[in-house]
Amino acid sequence: MPTFTYEALNPAGKSQKGTIEAANSEEAVQKIKAEGYFPTSVRPQKGKKAADGEGGAKKKKKKKSGGGFSIGGVSAKHLTLFTRQLSTLQDAGLPLLRSLNILEQQQKPGPLKNVLLSVCEEVEGGSSLSEAMAKNPKAFNKLYTKMVNAGEIGGVLDIILQRLAEFMEKSQRLKRQIKGAMIYPIVVVIISMIILSAIMIFIIPKFAEIFTEFGVELPGITLWLMNTSAWFAGTLPTSRFPGEGVAVMFGIAVLTPIVLKIIRLSKPGRAATDIMLLWTPIFGNLVKKSSIARFSRTLGTLISAGVPILEAVTITSQTSGNYVFERALMKVHDSIREGESFAGPLRESKTCDAIVVNMIDVGEETGEMDAMLLKIADNYDEEVDVAVQSLTKLIEPLMIVVLGGMVLVIVLAMFLPMVKMIESLQG
Repeated sequence: MPTFTYEALNPAGKSQKGTIEAANSEEAVQKIKAEGYFPTSVRPQKGKKAADGEGGAKKKKKKKSGGGFSIGGVSAKHLTLFTRQLSTLQDAGLPLLRSLNILEQQQKPGPLKNVLLSVCEEVEGGSSLSEAMAKNPKAFNKLYTKMVNAGEIGGVLDIILQRLAEFMEKSQRLKRQIKGAMIYPIVVVIISMIILSAIMIFIIPKFAEIFTEFGVELPGITLWLMNTSAWFAGTLPTSRFPGEGVAVMFGIAVLTPIVLKIIRLSKPGRAATDIMLLWTPIFGNLVKKSSIARFSRTLGTLISAGVPILEAVTITSQTSGNYVFERALMKVHDSIREGESFAGPLRESKTCDAIVVNMIDVGEETGEMDAMLLKIADNYDEEVDVAVQSLTKLIEPLMIVVLGGMVLVIVLAMFLPMVKMIESLQG
């Protein structure tokens, strides 16, 4: 039987360490509680894991080779579904290892199946679920493992998994809304670029030949459009290769997101892009509201799961997704560590609206910080819904105006010389 080392608080509140034998970490927690202690950390003792027999080793080897090779990480959609299913199985009273084996067997070959094979082997060897998941950081981030650890220590793993599944589902819904709002303008821009390139390469040169044959004096807008068309087709004297303009335009469209990703790999680059994004007209307000919803839901979920406040703030700052909010939360962390308030540094940073800071202040005074943070998240989720709908309605007329302006310029540039040509023929 595996041996576990533990740290626990005695009835007087003093820390105490010891070892205990149990079949798994959950049984160890129950035994520690039965002795009158509150466990804060339970880990399998090194070198004391149960030895597997020859048949068990063969079984593990077979399971390990069954996942196959896979490329890429675990998708958020599959991880959310797995969390919801594991929560349901734990709530039904099934043993943890059996629940993991059931979910692993029903997975299709891929990254998640391979990860679950590894987790099953670790848990079968005596590790806790959070420790097994921590060894697969590409699938389970720090937020996930810390919440699972809190659920194991508190003996409420099913409830924590349920909260975690709800948190992930709401986060995915928010991402889908924002991505959905961006699909329409991106598709319109791509189609417009293709149509514009076709007009510049195939249609404008035909008109240019007609105007040259008749010797019509061309206005400035027509000359500009014809030069632009020649640049697109690569027929200018300064052009280096055919289709230079088209290549440059589509190259910019493809390379811009790649360059932005490279810039964001460095801390100064990420800070600069995040600050610029928050100050961007129209989109900045949407980014701000979605960031507030994300950090408040993350922090509220961690606190309600029993994660210590300092550790919860650190994890939230690391998963906030925006440098401005990450820096503000680290100031909050330092303030709490020094015995000061949560709301003070957040108010000074001016990253959140006054109502958010006031609600957090009330949550501190009443001792219901987690409930208040989750209410903030719900309110801002609704505001993001409204902002996304408004943005979608605003983008449509803007795109129509832009496309109409492009068509107007092309029509004027082509028909003004034709009017002069008709007048000269009549004369």
